[in-house]
Formats: sequence, C-alpha cells, structure tokens
Amino acid sequence: MLDYKFIVENLHAVTANIADRFMKADAQEVARLYAKRTELTTHLQSLQQKRNSNADAMKGKLEQDARNVLIEEGKKLKEEITSAESELAVIEKDLLTEARKIPNMAHPDAPVGKEDKDNLEVKKVGNLPKFNFEPADHVKLGQDLDIIDFDSGTKVSGTKFYYLKNEGVYLELGLVRYALDILQKKGFTPFITPDIAREEILEGIGFNPRGAESNVYTLEGEDTCLVGTAEITLGGYYSNMILPKEKLPLRMAGLSHCFRREAGAAGQFSKGLYRVHQFTKLEMFVYCLPEESGRFHEELRLIEEEIFEGLNIPFRVVDTCTGDLGAPAYRKWDLEAWMPGRASQPGCNSGEWGEVTSTSNCTDYQARRLNIRYKDDDGKNKYVHMLNGTAIAISRAIIAILENFQQEDGSVRLPRALVPYCGFDVIRKK
Repeated sequence: MLDYKFIVENLHAVTANIADRFMKADAQEVARLYAKRTELTTHLQSLQQKRNSNADAMKGKLEQDARNVLIEEGKKLKEEITSAESELAVIEKDLLTEARKIPNMAHPDAPVGKEDKDNLEVKKVGNLPKFNFEPADHVKLGQDLDIIDFDSGTKVSGTKFYYLKNEGVYLELGLVRYALDILQKKGFTPFITPDIAREEILEGIGFNPRGAESNVYTLEGEDTCLVGTAEITLGGYYSNMILPKEKLPLRMAGLSHCFRREAGAAGQFSKGLYRVHQFTKLEMFVYCLPEESGRFHEELRLIEEEIFEGLNIPFRVVDTCTGDLGAPAYRKWDLEAWMPGRASQPGCNSGEWGEVTSTSNCTDYQARRLNIRYKDDDGKNKYVHMLNGTAIAISRAIIAILENFQQEDGSVRLPRALVPYCGFDVIRKK
C-alpha cells in the first residue's frame, strides 16, 4: 500500500500509474477521504480538549448552578465525541479500502504496456535445440513415458489436476533438492511453509481472496485460503513485527504446494502442466533495507538464471510491462524458457517461449499492509522492503526438461546436473 501523504502529494503521478497498469482505483477519492479524516481528527481532538477542560473545572469549588451547567456541558461533549469517533471510524475504514486498491508505483524503466507481448526482452541465454524430427509436447511425452497421468487426475480431482508417477516423482524431488542446494549456498534459510494462510495475510501481500476475478481457493467458514505461492506465507512470517536492523537482510527459501483456480485460463499454451490447479514451487523471499532492494532484486534474478543455466535450458529474460506487473510489484523480471512443444506451427525446430520464473521488488508496499518494520539508527521505526522470486516452479521446469531433452526414440535424457539427484540419466518408454 502506498503512503497516504504520498498519494495526496503526488496525485497526478499516482493517477497516471494506475492508468499505465490498467487497474481500477480512485486516487482522487483517497485524497478526499484523507482530507476528511484529517478534518475529523482535528475536530475530535478539539472536543477531547474541551472535555478535559470541563473535567478540570468540575474539580474546583463550584456553586450548584455552575456545577449543573458543567455537567450538562460534559454530557453534550460526551455525545459529540462518541458521534465524531463513529464518523472517523467509518472514514478510516473507507480510506483504507480505497487506498488498498491503488497499485505500487512502477519503476521508471518498466515498459508501459498491457500484456506479456509488451514485455521487453533484455537477455537470451543458451542455444535453442535442433531436432531432426518433429518434437512432441510434454503432454504426449509424459503419457508415452508413463510419468504423468492427466486422465486419472481429471477423474479423481477434476480438470487441471494430474498424477506424477515413476521417474516423474524422482524428477520433481530432484529438481527441488537441486534448487535448494543452490539457495543454501547463497545464504537462504530453508522453510517448508503451511499450505493455508489467513485472508488478512493474503490481502496484506496483495492477493484478492474473494470475488469473481480471484485466483484463490477460499476455505468456507474459515477466513483462510489455500496459498497460491509461498510468497504469501513467507511474507506473512514477520507480520506486525519490528526487525532489528542488524538482522537484515533476511533471505528465506520456502517450499510449498501452490493452489490456483486459473479461472478463464484456456488456449493451446495453457494445456498440460503449464496452468494447473496444484503444483510444487520453491520460492525465494528477502526482507531488506530500502536502499538495498534494487541490488537484491538483481541478486534474485541472477540466482534464477543460475538455476536454469545449470539445467542447460535455453531462456530469455524480460522486463515485465506495467500492465502485467501485479499490484504489489515495483519492477518484475520474468525468465521464459524455450518450449519446443509449444509450436504454433508444426515443424522440426519450432517452439515458443514460456514463463518459468519471475522475481519482483515490491518495495515497502507489502510491508505497509502487513506492518513489518525495522528500527533505524535514528531510533525511528521504518518499513522494510520485501522481494520475492521463483527459484523453481516444478511443473513448468518439467515441461522445459521433457521438451528440450527429448530424443528421436521418444526417450528423454536428463540435464547432467539432475542425474545425481534422480539416480538415472534417461527416462525411457516402459
């Protein structure tokens, strides 16, 4: 959430930023409610001072008539204070509601645009595979190799669920341990987080727990939700706390299941494992000083690059456009892996890029909502900056591995870095 005074003092820039992000929010209404709150607060303080003066006067020696006047004045002040407090509470609630709709300011260099096609490519890593046969997509490969079962997943749980089996199980576990070992060397503390979080934590992180546009599964009657990412549970870990400055930065790595409704997700590129209702993900999270968040954002992106370079999967880095940032993000980098099976046109060497990771600098936007601060050298409590990044989303990493390392006989060889974790180097047809 943006600071109220910042919104009022930068009304034009905030309004322009809302437009660039293609979001619905009313900065003018926030400014109006903020002014009304200031007016009511001043009025309430004035009434409270009069009440105190009245109480002091009652302590003196008074004739009965004068005392009766003060008593009546005191009753009137009590009623006025109660009314003012009620009105102020309503205004404060409305102000918070409207302010929470306003997205974070975007980085000045973030490309302005509405969809992922407007993202700016800044880097390519690795060589695209060359096949002398028409490559299959991961759905066919997974079924032919008997390592992914979509049909049974649909029968038992519904569409966009799946079973991993045989070597697919070891592939998931191997990917988790491979990425976790890299993060441990980078100083990240490992966590396995809860799969459920309170709605207030989701709202603090910037997720919408309810409504037609929500991507979240809510638990009926519980005021809790299934998490869509460990960003939620890692971000909520220090809610309503003041962190010692000397403990910053805090680097956390959270392993969790992720649950997403994926309402409206369709199209040829959403099939199979690319958009599913449940998957495993290892998430990076950093709490740091405000002046250091730009540096740590770069660090998170470089770790994501290292993970996929180590797997020999070709990828590109894109600077995410304003309309695709998400409300909490100040700036976001995406890594898109080459997926030969995502061919819009059939052919031996066709394919498309598909997002496999992202990393966001959310500055103090989430910290304000979750009330996470640190005590600075001047003795004042200030908001930390919070960043998140996908170390590895297992389902999408499996897509990239199956499609890039498939062989003409239908088998799939594993990236060399995964062999020690999986115990085999090739997945063959049974």
